[in-house]
Amino acid sequence: MNIKKIYKGIEFKTLIFILVINVGIILGVWIIGIGAFNLLYKNYQINKLNTIVEEFNNSNRDVYVLAESLAYDKEVCISVVNNDYVSYNYNTLQRGCVLNKNNKEAIQKIKSFLNSNSISEYYHIDKGILYAFKSNNKNIFIYSSLENLSSFTSVFKSQIIYFIILLIIFSVFSSWFVANKITKPIRAITKKAKNLGNNQYDIKFPQNGVIEIDELSKTLEDVQEELKKNEELKRDLLANVSHDLKTPLTMIKAYAEMIKDISYKDSKKMNEHLDIIMEESDRLTLLVNDILELSKIQNETYMYNYEEYDLVKEIKKILKRYSLMKELENYDFELNAPKKVIVNADKNKLNQVIYNLLNNAINYTGADKKVKIQVTKKETCYLVEIIDTGKGIKKEEIPYIWDKYYKNDKNHQRNIVSTGLGLSIVKEILNKHNFEYGVISKVGKGSDFYFKINI
Repeated sequence: MNIKKIYKGIEFKTLIFILVINVGIILGVWIIGIGAFNLLYKNYQINKLNTIVEEFNNSNRDVYVLAESLAYDKEVCISVVNNDYVSYNYNTLQRGCVLNKNNKEAIQKIKSFLNSNSISEYYHIDKGILYAFKSNNKNIFIYSSLENLSSFTSVFKSQIIYFIILLIIFSVFSSWFVANKITKPIRAITKKAKNLGNNQYDIKFPQNGVIEIDELSKTLEDVQEELKKNEELKRDLLANVSHDLKTPLTMIKAYAEMIKDISYKDSKKMNEHLDIIMEESDRLTLLVNDILELSKIQNETYMYNYEEYDLVKEIKKILKRYSLMKELENYDFELNAPKKVIVNADKNKLNQVIYNLLNNAINYTGADKKVKIQVTKKETCYLVEIIDTGKGIKKEEIPYIWDKYYKNDKNHQRNIVSTGLGLSIVKEILNKHNFEYGVISKVGKGSDFYFKINI
């Protein structure tokens, strides 16, 4: 087992994290608890002294009798000094009492208060509190010892250490349990996720009721589905590229051999064969250019040049390219648009979008060979639509038609040169322009590819 791997693992780091927090809390509670206990006990003694003072101020009993009673009831020592400076001491023999002639500091404080005009004073002497005040023409001194607290704190500190050790041991095991509980599903997910790299796309990721972990499992399952679809698209890509390359290359080679062996004697036949070689060469060039174009757009190496121009004028120019198809193959191109539509976009790229959508419509249009182009002004945009009358697209296939080499009909028409990358290029260009786009299609009635140019 790799020790370094264990130290860097999520279980070990979670264990240490939880353990440090638990131990910190335990030690913090211990330290703060002792400090808070000292403060609370001190406040308790002060409140007790205030209560005794109120008894003296509000009681009608004889001061000396009251002093003796309170001294023993409240566990304090009291000294009452009359105007003749004669002192009467009560409970002064209790442990820690400073109200006797042996404590020089207490004697000094008492003399200082007697010679002052103060009504009341607090003094901290040794391990206790001395409260001096005047009541009924008497000087009264009350001393409350905190020595018991110090003894208790010492005992508490010596005993609590064992309790702290037990808590730390318990914290270690509880931290390990919690860390294992939290990280076990994550480790299981990680282990299974590694199989995605081995092209295993039937993995079921575990869930344990924790929202974040369940969401991670769901996300990985979604990624798995996407990888599965990408793998299928990759196979289709290789198959289609191989097919699109193989067919023209085969024809180029075949007609070149025919020219070499046969038709070189007949100039008419040779020119026909050369025309076919040129057409197939054009098909290869278009395929390579489309692949390079898509790669360039996706890698963001192309700098978009935005300008204002007349969209309708450009569409009419594009339609002129198809005049030969209109005359020879009876294609019907119908344009419905305002006389002039000024837009702000990259003219060359947007022309490429229209050109690719027209090619797609020609490939898939119905027997009437009709393709309709519509430009409609809306409140915030111009809606551009390319409509065909073909067999349409199934609803479940619509999300995938923008993928490379995806074809909803493997036997589509090939009236014009097509590489299978047209809609992928359309998607990338419109995304770069932040133009909304999509398709509305009804099976058996045709498809309406559209995009919206922001005004």
